[in-house]
Amino acid sequence: MSGTTTQSVPTVPLRSWWGWGWEHAHPDDAECEAMGALLPGTLARPLPVPRVADLDVGVPAVRPPASLAPLISADPPDRAAHAMGKAYRDVARALRGRPGRVPDLVAYPTDEREVGDLLDWAGTHRVAVVPFGGGSSVVGGVEYRGDRHRAVLSLDLTRMNRVLEVDSEGRAARIQAGTLGPSLEDQLRPHGLTLRHFPQSFEFSTLGGWLATRAGGHYATGRTHIDDFVQALRVVTPAGTSESWRLPASGAGPSPDRMFLGSEGVLGIITEAWVRLQARPVHKASAALAFEDFGAALGAVRALAQTDLAPANCRLLDSGEAALSGASRDGSAVLVLGFESADAPVDARLASAVDLARSHGGRGAPSEGGAPGDGAVRAWRSAFLRMPYLRDGLARMGAVAETFETAATWDRVPALIEDVRRTVGEAARKISGHPATVNCRLTHVYPDGAAPYFTVLAAGRPGDEVAFWDELKAVAGEVLHRHRATITHHHAVGRDHRPGYDLQRPEPFALALTAAKRALDPRGILNPGVLVD
Repeated sequence: MSGTTTQSVPTVPLRSWWGWGWEHAHPDDAECEAMGALLPGTLARPLPVPRVADLDVGVPAVRPPASLAPLISADPPDRAAHAMGKAYRDVARALRGRPGRVPDLVAYPTDEREVGDLLDWAGTHRVAVVPFGGGSSVVGGVEYRGDRHRAVLSLDLTRMNRVLEVDSEGRAARIQAGTLGPSLEDQLRPHGLTLRHFPQSFEFSTLGGWLATRAGGHYATGRTHIDDFVQALRVVTPAGTSESWRLPASGAGPSPDRMFLGSEGVLGIITEAWVRLQARPVHKASAALAFEDFGAALGAVRALAQTDLAPANCRLLDSGEAALSGASRDGSAVLVLGFESADAPVDARLASAVDLARSHGGRGAPSEGGAPGDGAVRAWRSAFLRMPYLRDGLARMGAVAETFETAATWDRVPALIEDVRRTVGEAARKISGHPATVNCRLTHVYPDGAAPYFTVLAAGRPGDEVAFWDELKAVAGEVLHRHRATITHHHAVGRDHRPGYDLQRPEPFALALTAAKRALDPRGILNPGVLVD
């Protein structure tokens, strides 16, 4: 499943309104059929690519005042592109022409004053406001579900997209929240600095989205969650603007930034952040090792996480995930290691990590004449970037291609992985009536635990793929709760993970969060249904 589409790249690439990423990068019909042939029970031919023109988006229920009209679009393509995120559930709905509640209007503010004006108008007219960055949510975080509001306004921040100030001496920058990942790095590059936060959605997500969802980056150890990079925040709420002090550290009471990090737009709109930067890395090295026994590989990863080697990449793929990515074809698990530094060569650190992995049973992975396992590393990297597009291709074939992630302490990880494979796999086979596959990889590792990431592949029920997905999500949530594993490590809560989040959070904290919601958003217009009622 690592083939590439034959479609040509347009002069000006267009975002897909219904699926992941760029329109031109999606698999063509022939590649979709080839993938479907690998899953018994899928459709004979792919579902057609959906068109906005075929949707019934309806007439907006409200009209903006003349003072705000220049900021607002009611065009059907804009509204359709802001109706959903990019979860499998969203893709399946779009393919069947059922995207759900399409926002009445889409607003594109350019500064904080305009954000405040839009919130004031929405509060007065009972309009729900759903913050929108890159739209890459996979948990129902950027859509409206319900009927308690007169209308829905999608608040797109991507015109607030500048690095406003760089403190090279303190290695920090003040950046607007609507800045997409590539633009952010392009603006920092002349200063020789980087945020070094690269989630899989990097091309299609914003700083504000990362902050509002407590996003995890690509790096497996060390500073990888966006929380670790935050120095100060500015947040516009219906009750006023919150601005925290820019400090290297503070012990003055509960952190105001922590209240808004992960708040997913229910308490306010994050408009700016001071973030900590790093020198751009110049020394890099990688390798991969194969393991016949996945349990031994888990032991190797735990041992690595508990050293001070701090690999940038420490990605463990089980045999199914390794085969899916092309990193291994002999049934072995594969550990992908990577190191980088701005200051000194990393070859010695890589060599130490390889030796440690070999002491736990690791052996050479496929190589292409370079570093150990470089063939497996390249195959994994290519599959990592291509996989979301392939998922959408499988969806066109009526398949269910679900992913979910979690985190647990090391004493719980082995049993958790085994239970998910067994229980979710059995549920998928029962619902589908066809064979199903459940693969696992570790995306992030810590001295005290790890973040397993699961992929479920099965033939869907034609026309009923969303209900299939909902059933699987419920089963997965029950397994995670049984093992006291978090409902999400880095994908946020949104609306889809809400049942698991309600079980995970302590009741006194739920009371405090509800009180904060009432105080900051008394009319209940901000992202209704996310985190709290």
